[in-house]
Amino acid sequence: MRVRASSVSKGPGGRALPPTDVHLASGTAVFVEAETAQRPTVLGLIVTGRMRPDTGEVTIDGAPDPRALRRRLALVDAPDVSEPHGDVRLAEVVAEELMFAGRPRGPLAVRRVLEALGVAQHARTPMADLAPGARVRVLCELALERPETDGLVLVSPDRHGGDPSEWWAIACELAERGAAILVIAGLASRAAITAAPGGWGTGEVAPLRAGQLEHPEIAEPQEHQAAREPREPRALPEHPAHATGEERP
Repeated sequence: MRVRASSVSKGPGGRALPPTDVHLASGTAVFVEAETAQRPTVLGLIVTGRMRPDTGEVTIDGAPDPRALRRRLALVDAPDVSEPHGDVRLAEVVAEELMFAGRPRGPLAVRRVLEALGVAQHARTPMADLAPGARVRVLCELALERPETDGLVLVSPDRHGGDPSEWWAIACELAERGAAILVIAGLASRAAITAAPGGWGTGEVAPLRAGQLEHPEIAEPQEHQAAREPREPRALPEHPAHATGEERP
């Protein structure tokens, strides 16, 4: 899967989002730098086919197909759009995500998933109190379990605090397993990842993109293709074939 957003913008004069280019593909993790509270969500909505840009277009495998974008790209943790409410407990979020994936979502199924992801001790923790790394891990892993989902757009993980290198490492790991991953975060996160031991070279995934959305001209990203092996769940329990008609973000 290859997704390309070409000169997409939103709002009068690009106020909500200036003309922006984004390119992501299966087996890559892409970092896009976006400042202000609104722009990361706007860009995420446009790239995943959930908002029509005022200029430019988004294509998937060379064709402008918003329905395919919505089906194959999950919008993860976008403020006011797909983020779980802060008062909801982790176990309840897992149950809901299992429903979207067409999987059993009873207490036993939820417990097995929490154990597989190493967060069983946080089952009753409200999402607002969950550590940033655990939050990103759970939301991303379960979003990739949804039927036909081949990639993720993770919006503003830096707003939860913590070490940006932690969630960037998770993004790289998912890319190494074959998913297309777009992370939209701010300048401070970019600087922190760069300064961390190993910098952008987490695993086998190199720095893929650093575009400053405050400027109208965005440099085309350099790409580093991770291994294109079929993606496998991260030790999640076995489950029956996916089948669901539920709406999902």
